[in-house]
Amino acid sequence: MTSFYEALALLPDYLGQHVWLSMSALTLGVLVSLPLGIAAARRPRLAGPLLALAGIVQTIPGLALLALFYPLLLALSLLSQDLLGVSFRALGFLPALAALTLYAMLPILRNTVTALAGLDRAVLLAAKGVGMTPRQSLLLVELPLAAPVILAGVRTSAVWVIGTATLSTPIGQTSLGNYIFTGLQTENWVFVLFGCAAAALLALVLDQLLALAGAGLTMRSRPRVVAAAVGLALVIGTSLLPLLHRDRGGLTIGAKNFGEQYILAELLADRLHQAGYATSTKSNLGSSIAFSALSAGEIDLYVDYSGTLWTSQMHRTDMPGRARMMADITQWLNQRGIAVAARLGFENAYVLAMRADRARALHIESLSDLAAHPGLKMGGDFEIFSRPEWKSVERAYGPDFAVKRQYQPEFLYRAVDSGDVDVISAFSSDGRVARYGLKLLADPKAALPPYDALLLVSQKHLHDARFMAAVAALNGAIALPVMQAANLLLDRDGKTPAEAAKWLSARIAPLH
Repeated sequence: MTSFYEALALLPDYLGQHVWLSMSALTLGVLVSLPLGIAAARRPRLAGPLLALAGIVQTIPGLALLALFYPLLLALSLLSQDLLGVSFRALGFLPALAALTLYAMLPILRNTVTALAGLDRAVLLAAKGVGMTPRQSLLLVELPLAAPVILAGVRTSAVWVIGTATLSTPIGQTSLGNYIFTGLQTENWVFVLFGCAAAALLALVLDQLLALAGAGLTMRSRPRVVAAAVGLALVIGTSLLPLLHRDRGGLTIGAKNFGEQYILAELLADRLHQAGYATSTKSNLGSSIAFSALSAGEIDLYVDYSGTLWTSQMHRTDMPGRARMMADITQWLNQRGIAVAARLGFENAYVLAMRADRARALHIESLSDLAAHPGLKMGGDFEIFSRPEWKSVERAYGPDFAVKRQYQPEFLYRAVDSGDVDVISAFSSDGRVARYGLKLLADPKAALPPYDALLLVSQKHLHDARFMAAVAALNGAIALPVMQAANLLLDRDGKTPAEAAKWLSARIAPLH
């Protein structure tokens, strides 16, 4: 029940931003698609390529399309800064708006072309016969007759856009998808169901209001059209009202898309509040997006891991040891306007893990032993098999797995526990290692780099003594067993990230 009330408290912000994004994309979709549809109906040779192009956009997975727009807009922002001295925020709203506008276009474009092309020729000839110009015929005859079919396309687009908007969370845009992504990562199924239900209800309400407007146009019923317009205004206005009172200032804390990051983001927010700063959080960011956002100044700080920076950002494959790695990482970050404000004191390393009883039965102690068991099944998260770390493991040990499967992290641990796979890519600070009694396999050839938790901040804050004092106090403050215990509060005990962060904060020296 606590999770339900917590979800309810977040609803005004999540719903308001979801509606604002969805309605903006739908409006732009109509404004772009309607003129294109009219042009295509007038010139049949144009219709085929336009509809084909819009159809191709629909075949691109929503999450991929949303993610692709972020680096594109970031590059445009940097170019604009260089040429004109003006930049814009490429994280969050803009890439989501661009992708969703493209998603909205196909049904509106297709229905506009179909409706106008299917009009009775006799009606068009009659309009011409009474002396109407092509413009008058379009505005006074063709569009009114085609309006119900066009509006049906808008209804379809509205449902698509509202559903796809839940995928905008990983690129920094708050939406009802925040419930779903956070709920999946923390196994908070109340959040997942709440987010799905809210998005479905919103889509249903808007669809029915648009259906009422369509019926009014078909039946020439002004009361129905007015009722639909008033209903839409009430839904949109009520949803957006909380956004008018939202504080948009302060520092922005980034967080990736797993439980430990949620806890650390809450911890950072608490310490910065104590130091007198207002904060907001951008959660569920992908690794590359979080780093790019910090480099571009769109977030102010977040926690990353040395191994991730080394392999994914610096594209290094050598393993020179922890001290040399840190020196090279620090220098590389400084060149990009980023500073390491603190080394938190624990490591969240990629490790391969097995169920302890299964490892004992097969006499597997380390990664070297895997080569003697070529029939094992391997499970990983969505990144591991494409990361340099995995290639390093393959070069060093040559494991021959019969199957390699990918899972969401919360299902990954359940997969090895249930025997669906034999070995998984786990994380050394994850509380689920203890929860499921897993054995971490040794890495005698040091194929995997260290993953020290690093607090990264934008260099523009280095001269803010109050800010640096608040974050630098975390240097070496969190031991690995303490972080594992905090993660376990989330993974096993069902605590919220804020509750786990409060527990963690009590074990760290207070801020003075």
